[in-house]
Amino acid sequence: MTISTDPHDQPITLDSDPYAWFAHMRKTEPVWRGTVMDTSMTPPELLPAEEWTLFDFNSVFAAFRDDELFGSEQYNNTIGLVFGPTILGMHGKQHHDHRSLISKAFRQSALERWEPAVIDPICDQLVDDIKNEGGADLITAVTLEFPTRVTAALLGLPEEDLDVFRRLSFDLISIYIDIEAGLTASVELQTYFQQQVDQRRTKMTNDIIGDLVGAEIDGEKLTDEAIISFLRLLLPAGLETTFRSSSNLLYLLLTHPGQLEALQRDRELIPAAIEEGIRYETPLVSVPRTTTRPVEVNGVPIGKGAQVNLCMGSANRDETRWPDADTFDIHRARRAHVSFAGGIHSCLGMHLARVETRAMLNSLFDRVTDLELVPDEEAKIVGMPFRSPKTLPVTFRAS
Repeated sequence: MTISTDPHDQPITLDSDPYAWFAHMRKTEPVWRGTVMDTSMTPPELLPAEEWTLFDFNSVFAAFRDDELFGSEQYNNTIGLVFGPTILGMHGKQHHDHRSLISKAFRQSALERWEPAVIDPICDQLVDDIKNEGGADLITAVTLEFPTRVTAALLGLPEEDLDVFRRLSFDLISIYIDIEAGLTASVELQTYFQQQVDQRRTKMTNDIIGDLVGAEIDGEKLTDEAIISFLRLLLPAGLETTFRSSSNLLYLLLTHPGQLEALQRDRELIPAAIEEGIRYETPLVSVPRTTTRPVEVNGVPIGKGAQVNLCMGSANRDETRWPDADTFDIHRARRAHVSFAGGIHSCLGMHLARVETRAMLNSLFDRVTDLELVPDEEAKIVGMPFRSPKTLPVTFRAS
């Protein structure tokens, strides 16, 4: 996608490097009538009549916090077509009850149990499989695999179904460019997950699907539709963003060898590196909200029912919040970013994503040394709204 706000400017290709343009917009038009999304292939019925984008950190953060004014119910008319009713499009008591129920599956005590029992062994095995090869594509060998396998294990799905639900999860989120693929994937997952739910109603299991089948709200069991809708949402949420954020972090470390070496020497830096990676290269650049009444943002009037895109990728590079914001630096002082959204719709799986990425890095650093990126024109971070490299070819030695 190319874009320019000045006819004398050279068009900017947002897919490859949007950050100079984001900086320009923060300074000149932080509330902009337009979108950073490529809508050329979006069905007309899914396009909003009025659309805006917020670029600066304070505006994006405030919009996330004010869910009454910047609502997310529009998801019911877009991705809700393939996911079904999910917490993304809920508000009020319904949202509170469902989120509270689902969040129990991601509580800290569950993560402490999953990490040594599920996550660490999966990451260890993936690196063991390649450590004596002298080189590999870290995306196909590691970053695409570990969130897929972890998600499947936590749901209690059989390993032989990995390729199927990975394919279906990516098809699901293609609704904006290929609505038929999204709808087909939705139907296939409906059938697949219904079988899994039916099995647990007959014999309960100790996994997330079992937890949802056994859960109650105000004394009422969740319907099959509610369970299956959440499971549809969890697949791309658990696979897509973690795969991309971990790929981005590895790319950034490989292209900043001094920081990679510092991280290998001092594993205590891993949490800071994870936060800096998702700040500097946010895997999902922008998310939409809809105004529930007329509002002014930075003095700009926006009508009721307008779609307002919260550009997290720009907000996370805001120079008024981070010194040298366009520099990747795992040693920088920590300040909260908006990579996991915010407010009542902040990402439920953010703590799991952090644990998974930490486990992946530890498995890699424990087993190989002399990690180097092989020059490849495809080994760069690209994409809009999802950003990550297409390949990460590396060489290494078994440690």
